Amino acid sequence: MAKNQGELTAVLVGKKKEQRRLERKAAAKNGVWQNIVLGSLIPAILILIWELLSRVGFFPSYQLPAPTVILEKIVEMARDGSLFGHIGITTYRVFVGFILGTIAAVVLGALVGFYQKVEQLFDPMIQAFRSIPSLAWVPLFILWMGIGEPSKITMIAVGVFFPVYLNIVSGIFSVDRKLIEVGKMYGLNSFQLVRRIILPASLPSFLVGMRSGLGLGWMFVVAAELMGASQGLGFLLVFGQNMAQPETIIASIILFAIIGKLSDWVLKKIELRSLHWQDRVVK
Repeated sequence: MAKNQGELTAVLVGKKKEQRRLERKAAAKNGVWQNIVLGSLIPAILILIWELLSRVGFFPSYQLPAPTVILEKIVEMARDGSLFGHIGITTYRVFVGFILGTIAAVVLGALVGFYQKVEQLFDPMIQAFRSIPSLAWVPLFILWMGIGEPSKITMIAVGVFFPVYLNIVSGIFSVDRKLIEVGKMYGLNSFQLVRRIILPASLPSFLVGMRSGLGLGWMFVVAAELMGASQGLGFLLVFGQNMAQPETIIASIILFAIIGKLSDWVLKKIELRSLHWQDRVVK
């Protein structure tokens, strides 16, 4: 009798856990849709106002075409196949530059954060390079590497490097010294201190740096594609300017915004999953 009652209790507990899991999943799904609706509300209103003002002639068509005209331009490029080529090559450049810039920032930032002598040697020079405007690198990279892909990817990697580097160093420096002392008291060696204390404590700052670096990567790709590119969204900007086609210029800007937002959304999801252990403020 007691055994049957225990089995019944276990079944009921299992059902309650499954019910709570389904409720959490449904709540998360509803929250996603709510975020999408609320996040799209203001852009939809602005686009509607823009369309109405363009139709009544408030905005000259040669300066600011209506959203429907811009949409027609995007559809036209999609039909002739050029749109996906421009999006693909720009995304490839940003992705490769982001990977290379992040790797360099992680290696150098970790060395600067862990070793004082390395910080004294490299950090002043890195901070000086950080103050150089992005366009100032363009003629130098063209001189060194020509107008091919290496110069463009290097340009993007430079833009990604600095925010990731700064956040890694800041995250390591901000680790509470008491945590490290407690780890040493429990007999953790240097590798264990890094893996179990320093990395988890500095991970939030590092992930924020990655999102900032990705955002700068999308900005730097425009400067990179000014270096004699024949494809890419940055090329479309220049082409639209030379051909006096404002709809092409604005279409490329909108595409930059959409793709940049999607890539940032992916990183944000990775950030939330990586930091699931944090006790966050629930809004």
